[in-house]
Amino acid sequence: MNKLLYQKIIEDALKEDLGMGDLTTDSVFDNNARSYGTFTAKADGVLAGLDVLMFVYEALDGDVSVKLLKEDGDPVKKGDKIAQVEGSTRALLSGERVILNLIQHMSGIATSTNTIVSKLDDPSISITDTRKTLPGLRALQKYAVTCGGGKNHRFRLDDGAMIKDNHIAAAGSISEAVNLVRKNIGHMVKIEVETENKDQVKEAIESRVDVIMLDNRTPEEVKEFVSIIPDGVIVEVSGGITPYNISDYKGCGADIISLGWLTHSVKALDISFNLD
Repeated sequence: MNKLLYQKIIEDALKEDLGMGDLTTDSVFDNNARSYGTFTAKADGVLAGLDVLMFVYEALDGDVSVKLLKEDGDPVKKGDKIAQVEGSTRALLSGERVILNLIQHMSGIATSTNTIVSKLDDPSISITDTRKTLPGLRALQKYAVTCGGGKNHRFRLDDGAMIKDNHIAAAGSISEAVNLVRKNIGHMVKIEVETENKDQVKEAIESRVDVIMLDNRTPEEVKEFVSIIPDGVIVEVSGGITPYNISDYKGCGADIISLGWLTHSVKALDISFNLD
């Protein structure tokens, strides 16, 4: 992943965690102390964000050596060694928490995404994230989704026009909202409309939108609505989909299933760091 996307996040995280310095580590170890350490998976999962190790240690001490034993997207089992590091003991310990916070969170996202992709077991449907991300961490969270086998939805509001229920209510109708948006965007921008019933789907079709989102629809409803949506219009399904019901959507005919909880409610993958 592009180093520039990590740099400010890591810089801010280190400033937040270090303050004026690591009082404990700096008191116990002098500048000459050197150690070896190992990052180890404490649960099964999928890895993401391993470049964080290099970038954090580079910021703290350019002489720290990092040997990655796994790559982003690799599956791990409990007990697997992920990386080995060698260098200033002060740097190794002072960077530990920032590194673990980021790679555990990102690997948790990758793991959850991989679980959903596996449970759906339908290569014709892409699993995507949403904009429900933590402020400042969106680029890393969305990258983690791709490590787990998913794809990305919009990164920002300027990535595409997405007409939702409040836009429709304010404009008066789907067709009016689409007309207003179409007057103000360029030819490269896609238009997506969120729909909640069959009449809205029909109106979106008549408005010639590029993407129709079926919001909070059952697998049976999705199949019914897909049957009237023309080829060439992308069908997205979102809302109310969990690891417990995702397999019900296999073969439903949708192109995309988007899940906000992949990034906003994920459980971190347990990873430890220990000096050897």
